Amino acid sequence: MTSSSKPLSTSIAIPQALPTLAGKVAIISGSCSGIGAAIAIELSSRGCNVVINYPSPSLQPQAVALSNSLITRAITVCADISSIEGPQTLVNEAVKEFGKVDILVNNAAIAINLPLEEQTMEHWDSLVNLNGRGTFLLTQAVLPHLSRKESRIVNIDSISSRAAPALQTIYAGTKGMVDSFTRCWAKELPPKYGCTVNAVSPGPTMTEGFAAAGEPFMKMMQPVLDQTPVGPRMAKPDEIAFAVGFLCEPRASWINGLNLTASGGLFID
Repeated sequence: MTSSSKPLSTSIAIPQALPTLAGKVAIISGSCSGIGAAIAIELSSRGCNVVINYPSPSLQPQAVALSNSLITRAITVCADISSIEGPQTLVNEAVKEFGKVDILVNNAAIAINLPLEEQTMEHWDSLVNLNGRGTFLLTQAVLPHLSRKESRIVNIDSISSRAAPALQTIYAGTKGMVDSFTRCWAKELPPKYGCTVNAVSPGPTMTEGFAAAGEPFMKMMQPVLDQTPVGPRMAKPDEIAFAVGFLCEPRASWINGLNLTASGGLFID
């Protein structure tokens, strides 16, 4: 018997060179700056058409500049996700332009760092209405329009939801809501809508907001950053965006209910 020089056949699929999300449509709330903008760039680089959301008319030039920089089709939509009407407005404009939604990234959020005694009902309303209710309403609004084929919902959580840092009572609480939403929806929604539901939990990330906090704040943060195993620094927004992109890939179809922590090991659950 002679051995054959022909290679053994394999059933492993070889990734194609074509953009993996070509033809997909993604809504990213709060996406004209920071992590949201980085997610828009990441998904566009994978071939995805993008709906960029900004909350007020003053941010339109920033949103349009981002849209013009992308390599795929993109539209910009002014919609305040903390309002009752904003989430539905965002979805309506997306569907009007593209006819469907394949990916929803619930990114819009704000934070406040104050002692418990100094946190007010105004803080409560602004954080709960955007971080919690906004995520809830936007997800509800998008469900009838999901493509039902390899569709994805990705919630931007935070390590604060589980690490429970001081000075973040309301913020950590709202991100705890997002964490629980992810777990509930990962069980409830896939059988009905053919989607997966996951979360990405960033640690401290160098966004415009952090940069504007100034040098004194950064000095205060440094002891925390020094505890990060991968390196004593903040994350870059594109590092968080890559985690989101991974969960949106067609080949991530068996990943559901995951809270993917992207903190350089600062928090390990």
